[in-house]
Amino acid sequence: MHAISIRQGLIYALVIVAALVAPYVLYPVFLMTLMCMALFACAFNLLFGYTGLLSFGHAAFIGWAGYVTGFVLAHLGWPTFVGLLIGPAVAALIGFVMGFLAIRRQGLYFTMITLALAEMLYFVALRASFTGGEDGLQGVPRGDLFGVLNLHNDVTLYYVVLAITGGGLALIWRTVHSPFGQVLKAIKENEPRAISLGYDVDRYKLLAFVLSAALSGLAGSTKTVIQGFVTLADVHWSMSGAVLLMTLVGGVGTMTGPIVGAVIIMWLDNRLSNIGNFLASVTSIEWFKQVGQSVTMVTGFIFIVCVLAFRGGIVGIIAARLSRRAKP
Repeated sequence: MHAISIRQGLIYALVIVAALVAPYVLYPVFLMTLMCMALFACAFNLLFGYTGLLSFGHAAFIGWAGYVTGFVLAHLGWPTFVGLLIGPAVAALIGFVMGFLAIRRQGLYFTMITLALAEMLYFVALRASFTGGEDGLQGVPRGDLFGVLNLHNDVTLYYVVLAITGGGLALIWRTVHSPFGQVLKAIKENEPRAISLGYDVDRYKLLAFVLSAALSGLAGSTKTVIQGFVTLADVHWSMSGAVLLMTLVGGVGTMTGPIVGAVIIMWLDNRLSNIGNFLASVTSIEWFKQVGQSVTMVTGFIFIVCVLAFRGGIVGIIAARLSRRAKP
C-alpha cells in the first residue's frame, strides 16, 4: 500500500509539473478549452458514472451558463469573476428544475425527459435576442480578475483556468469519497436496497443533478471567457453526445477516465483533418482525406467500438489489468 501511495504521488507530481509548463510548449487557448471540456466530462461522470443517471441535457448547462456569462460581461459590463459565478448559479437553477421533473423517472424515460427539456432550452436560445440567435453571442471581453490579473494575456488566463479546473476536480473527488458519494454509489448499484435502508433517494439524486449542472456551468462560463463567444453548438444535443462519448472512451465511474476521454476526443477533433491529409498524401488514397474531414463519423465509430468492446473505457481496462496482476 505504501509503494502504491508513493507511485501515485509521483504521478500526481508529474502531472502538476506538466500542467505548469504546458502553456510554454503548446497552444494555451487549446489547452484551456481542453481543461474546460475535461471538467465538463467529470461533472457529467459524477451523475452518470457514480449515480447511474444518464442525462442527455447537459448541453443546456454548459451552453446557458456560457450565454449568461457572456451577456453580463459583454452587455452589462460586470466584473469577470461575477460572470464566472453567475453562470454556474444559473446552470444550477436550470439543473434543479430539470432534475425535479426528471428524477422521478428511471432509465430511458429519465434520459428522454432531460433531452426534451434541453431541446426546449435550445430553441429558446435560438429565438432569444440576447443570445444572438444563429450568429451567437460575440465579443465577450476577458477583462481582469480582481483588478490585478490581466486575463487578456493567454498565459495568465491559463493559470487561472488551471486553478478553476483543479478546484472543480477537487470538489468532485471530495464528493465521490464522502458519505454523500457512497450513498450515490449505493443508489447506482441497488436503488431498492438504498431505499430500504432509509435514504431519501430522490433527494440525493436531485442534489447530485444540481451539483453536476453547476460544475458543467462553471466549465461553460470559463470556456466563454477563454474563447470570447458562445454559439448554438454549445446548447445543441450533440454537445451532450460529445460529453457522453468522452466519458465512455475514458472510463465511466473513474476519476481520471473522463479527463483521458476529453483529451482524446478534443485531440481528434483538432488533428483528424491533418492526419487524414497526411495519410492521403503518403498513400495517394483520397478516402483518407474524406475521413479526416468527417469528425462525426470517426467519433461515432469510436463510440460503437467502446460500447461493444471496451465498456470499461481506457482507464477502466488499465485498472482492471493492474488489479489482476496484483492478485497472487
